[in-house]
Amino acid sequence: MTNNPHSYAETFIAEDAVKIAARARGLELGAIDASHGTGAYLRHLAHLLNAQSVVEIGTGSGVGSLWILEGMINSGTLTSIDDEMEHTSIAKLAMADAEISQSRYRFITNSVMDVMTKLTDRAYDLVVFRHNPEDLSFAISEAHRILRSGGVFVIDNFFGGSKVQDPAQRDPKTIALREAGKLIKADTESWVTSLIPTGDGLLLATKL
Repeated sequence: MTNNPHSYAETFIAEDAVKIAARARGLELGAIDASHGTGAYLRHLAHLLNAQSVVEIGTGSGVGSLWILEGMINSGTLTSIDDEMEHTSIAKLAMADAEISQSRYRFITNSVMDVMTKLTDRAYDLVVFRHNPEDLSFAISEAHRILRSGGVFVIDNFFGGSKVQDPAQRDPKTIALREAGKLIKADTESWVTSLIPTGDGLLLATKL
């Protein structure tokens, strides 16, 4: 038993058997998934936004998708994009296990950046980014385009395995995360920004 507040917060809302099984499949494939605490937070955020249309960039095993769908309105649709067919396949399995209607989600396996450019302007309530950080500079501008006013852009795993806050870390992915944070934080005419230490860090940006 740990006395760590972060660990306590991460497991405060337990995962059900479907999410546990999905997470295990993701681990086998090396998929990047939302942590327990991140999933619970995203469900809460989708509920607060009364979210009808959500984009998830980086499907992983479908754990994040399951959490988000729980928070969305019953008629809402989640669009989840991944460039790995194996991820899409196991995420579909998770949806079937959870008995979620196919009308509530669409999984697209393709280049994330190509798909984002085809999404409709100002049509989405929430965009969650859990993908290669080197795509972030593009994803930020596209997220701003497709979000409605008051919609939220979330960068999951923003701490990059605790590297972002360490100036000595200069690998491309860490630099990309750091630069994305600076870009969003500085653009006060476009975004209201907050950073919370859930999971491996969640950068939240609400579109003005």
